[in-house]
Amino acid sequence: MSLVLSEHPRGVETEAGNRVVYDLERNEARFGQWRVDGHALVWELAGDPGPGDWLLRCDRVDFPPGGIAYRHVHPGPGIRRILHGELTIDRDGDTHTYRAGDSWLEGADDAVLATASATEDTAFVRVLLLPAEWAGKRTIRYLDPADEDKPKLQRATVFLDEPLEP
Repeated sequence: MSLVLSEHPRGVETEAGNRVVYDLERNEARFGQWRVDGHALVWELAGDPGPGDWLLRCDRVDFPPGGIAYRHVHPGPGIRRILHGELTIDRDGDTHTYRAGDSWLEGADDAVLATASATEDTAFVRVLLLPAEWAGKRTIRYLDPADEDKPKLQRATVFLDEPLEP
């Protein structure tokens, strides 16, 4: 099983299937078949994720300058793509800064600390492969329980939670 992200600056028309299409200009996402005349991103799931019921979630996370997502994990893998700003990801001392147009994969239960640009708003869009029981639920789990009570400046907007097609 693999999740692949492709970029289509001049638009795209997709067929039905286990894919998410994101229209950058409209800030909209659809599952399966869709046409975008402008700049689009497409995440496509190839292969079988294994036993059980699964879904694809597409959401967008926005950070104000200096925003932090304290060390956390998610229950499924996903590919993120920076829309604007920059985000520094620390995975147990391996640190990388991603800027507009960059993408990266976080695996299920990869522990990360995310720190946004100190001077500009930052946003990314992502697609996660999740067990179906996570439909409609928040997936972030902070590794230090004390971080749960700290103010959260980032905001996540869920576009879709779609069950996989057989």
